[in-house]
Amino acid sequence: MPVIAAVDRSERASRVVDEAAELAAAFDDTVHVVHALTRSEFLDLGITSAQAEEPKDMNEIREAASDMAEEAITDIGVPYETVGLVGGAAEEVVRYADEQDARYIVVSPKRRSQTGKVLFGSAAQSIILNASVPVLSTIHPDDT
Repeated sequence: MPVIAAVDRSERASRVVDEAAELAAAFDDTVHVVHALTRSEFLDLGITSAQAEEPKDMNEIREAASDMAEEAITDIGVPYETVGLVGGAAEEVVRYADEQDARYIVVSPKRRSQTGKVLFGSAAQSIILNASVPVLSTIHPDDT
């Protein structure tokens, strides 16, 4: 049963991977470091666009997301794999965790005001509310 480390491209991502590695070591499991690319990230990275003459292969997009997941990994000391997902982070992470029969999901929400949560939502909050497995939320006092 893998431990899923759901990472974004923030400084918090390496902390998520470290926490997932600690859990995985305790249960003799592997870590799956996952990153989901959203439509806006596709556009920002130039991976695809609405006006592209030749759409990118979904495998290329997954590979780019997997490469982004790899950026969050330091020397964790447990077996791991990186996984690129395509779509909304919360939905894709929850779906992936279910498919993999995950033991845990580890996330690190960004601190937001109540108004910010209402206006922008939170992928981590959605994962916590919708996951069918336990979710560990890491929060550091310096997170903003």
